[in-house]
Amino acid sequence: MAESFAFAIAESVLGKLGSTLIQEVGLAWGVKTELGELKDTLSTIHALLLDAEEKQATNLQISDWLGKLKLVLYDAEDVLDEFDYEALRQQVVASGSSIRSKVRSFISSPKSLAFRLKMGHRVKNLRERLDKIAADKSKFNLSVGIANTHVVQRERQRETHSFVRASDIIGRDDDKENIVGLLKQSSDTENVSVIPIVGIGGLGKTTLAKLVYNDERVVGHFSIKMWVCVSDEFDVKKLVKEILKEIKGDENYSDFSLQQLQSPLRNALAGEKFLLVLDDVWNTDREKWLELKDLLMDGAIGSKILVTTRKKAVASIMGTFPMQELRGLSLEDCLSLFVKCAFKDGEDEQHPNLLKIGDQIIEKCAGVPLAVRSLGSLLYSKRDERDWVSIKESGIWKLEQDENRIMAALKLSYYDLPHHLRQCFALCSVFAKDFEFANVLLISFWMAQGLIQSSGQNARMEDIGESYINELLSRSLFQDVKQNVQGVYSFKMHDLVHDLALFFAQPECVTLHFHSKDIPERVQHVSFSDIDWPEEEFEALRFLEKLNNVRTIDFQIENVAPRSNSFVAACVLRFKCIRVLDLTESSFEVLPNSIDSLKHLRSLGLSANKRIKKLPNSICKLYHLQTLILTNCSELEELPKSIGSMISLRMLFLTMKQRDLFGKKKELRCLNSLQYLRLVNCLNLEVLFRGMESRFALRILVIYNCPSLVSLSRSIKFLNALEHLVIDHCEKLEFMDGEAKEQEDIQSFGSLQILQFEDLPLLEALPRWLLHGPTSNTLHHLMISSCSNLKALPTDGMQKLTSLKKLEIHDCPELINRCRPKTGDDWHKIAHVSEIYFDGQAITSSTNN
Repeated sequence: MAESFAFAIAESVLGKLGSTLIQEVGLAWGVKTELGELKDTLSTIHALLLDAEEKQATNLQISDWLGKLKLVLYDAEDVLDEFDYEALRQQVVASGSSIRSKVRSFISSPKSLAFRLKMGHRVKNLRERLDKIAADKSKFNLSVGIANTHVVQRERQRETHSFVRASDIIGRDDDKENIVGLLKQSSDTENVSVIPIVGIGGLGKTTLAKLVYNDERVVGHFSIKMWVCVSDEFDVKKLVKEILKEIKGDENYSDFSLQQLQSPLRNALAGEKFLLVLDDVWNTDREKWLELKDLLMDGAIGSKILVTTRKKAVASIMGTFPMQELRGLSLEDCLSLFVKCAFKDGEDEQHPNLLKIGDQIIEKCAGVPLAVRSLGSLLYSKRDERDWVSIKESGIWKLEQDENRIMAALKLSYYDLPHHLRQCFALCSVFAKDFEFANVLLISFWMAQGLIQSSGQNARMEDIGESYINELLSRSLFQDVKQNVQGVYSFKMHDLVHDLALFFAQPECVTLHFHSKDIPERVQHVSFSDIDWPEEEFEALRFLEKLNNVRTIDFQIENVAPRSNSFVAACVLRFKCIRVLDLTESSFEVLPNSIDSLKHLRSLGLSANKRIKKLPNSICKLYHLQTLILTNCSELEELPKSIGSMISLRMLFLTMKQRDLFGKKKELRCLNSLQYLRLVNCLNLEVLFRGMESRFALRILVIYNCPSLVSLSRSIKFLNALEHLVIDHCEKLEFMDGEAKEQEDIQSFGSLQILQFEDLPLLEALPRWLLHGPTSNTLHHLMISSCSNLKALPTDGMQKLTSLKKLEIHDCPELINRCRPKTGDDWHKIAHVSEIYFDGQAITSSTNN
């Protein structure tokens, strides 16, 4: 894709220009006029950008114009970001004054005079550059619009038909049998039932529907069959006409109103057992569906509507049967289909070398039949090995031969995304294929890039990010969800969906190795794919000189990470605008003091560095830093003394040797943005949260393998916002009910929703604060695993957990032996718990009673 995201970036910059901070600074520094003109000019351009992004595909001048505009927008983000950084710095100094007072303090400081002159000049320069770009917009005849959706509708306007030659279809026999079985089932609740088939583009949903539609068992089961391709707009009147045309043939309803149409449709279906296929549905407006559904409910018992869609939200609002998620073909079926498309009958046996290459080509197709057929057909009659190798090594988007092939089908899913999700989705291509995303880390990445904006209703960015992930999951753009331990879940992108993301992310996202030559000038996000680090240090350093204005550097690939202090120092020196720096599995010893020059840095990953012992105190001047990952830094001795200055820190993953989490540091009052703290393999840790002088906003606390931790500090009472607590593999930890003071303090919990106790050998009974404190009214999920000495669950106390919905007990032999259902405690007393599991066995509510 030539130039995407200009609309989203412009929207972000406009939001910053309208902030209270920027207005205060503009007024006080005499740059209010410049900033106002910048905002007015950008507002005018912003209104045209949706049209420009559509038209760039056929107009290279527009593409070039968008590219130049984005460079100015990125620079504008950086300038506004520096204003914000200085204000945060002053807030740390002033220890939490109001916005107005912190800005005044900032303005009055001697350092700010030089800063004011420099930034005033940069704002003026931005305005002049933007004015010049704005002057060119008249050349392109762009239309004003804030929701230009006709691109999607035009792309979707396709027709499908019900005919398919069954002998041409490979690998869908089991799916067909499953759907046929569902179609023949009767429903006890409704005359007409809806079966949704869900999957990504090109997976064969329509083909499967055709197979079922033409199966002789289905043909004989229904008195009326209708096939309607919905595709673009879910227009009830239009759909009713299409359904009537299927039933009545050539009768003309073109001039009928919906009122005139409803009667013949209902009469035609009354008492008839019908099958209606609604192919390629995108509509998520429930009211539109209910309006159509009401006109279809007069069919006989056993009538069915079969829906194909890419969106789980469609299945949710339409389906009465559980949605049927279509999976990719097996490698064996893919190869059979590929051979059928690439060779004439029997010809494949004459070309064993091509078949070997074909094995590798079908891996690129990732089980998607459309991709297999497209690449196979592309190679039909080509027998030169070089042609096959070329296709094997090319990206899917580079193989497009016409607008009806693989990417054309997949692109519809991208165009259907809301604008705020397009860049979030596309930037996922920074990560390697088959990468296992963790929800919290992906949200952290989006936050670092400024892609998550508050809705204005005090919604946390983490919650907004979760809604983004759920939306992409519902559209089948993420898949293979796994609920991991310790409150994190993971998922993947289908390989072809990754190709789709990369198609739209180019040229800003690239994967490089240290011998890459053709590097796009406008690259913003870089990941590295080398298996080995260059033998000579100068090769790696020289490579950095090819990159400019990079916002992401990612080494999240095994055995690919910086080995030297000089390389990291060079990154810090060169990439002043970087937002995400991931140095996972690196082996350098010292993080340079100059790290504080990365004023824009939001996310720093040093996970699994086995050599680093200390962090420079200057790291605490990264006032924009939101995420700091220090997991499995086994030699890290302690946190820097000014850790409390990290005013924006929201996520801290930590492994260290220190006995006291924050040592003797008393100034923690600015560390009040922290949302997620994960303590892993802190082998010497004995004390938590000592010295806290303000209430943390912490929502998730995970303590894993901290064998020296004996008790929870009394300071944990400050975690009044804590929602998820995991304590795992802490062999000395016990909850001493006799320590009244500790119990009194811990009773301050008032928001806890999920609690996990795992591998705690000293846990003999549930703590009193869980059963008698405010937690009893908030907890909805309790999981206890591998607690060998836990002897009983007090049923009277459990009854007090009035919000508890899910209880899981695993590998607790003392408890299981004493409390088997129907042999021990009165389980009916906790019958309000809808899900109870013992060692994976579900105990139903009827069993409880």
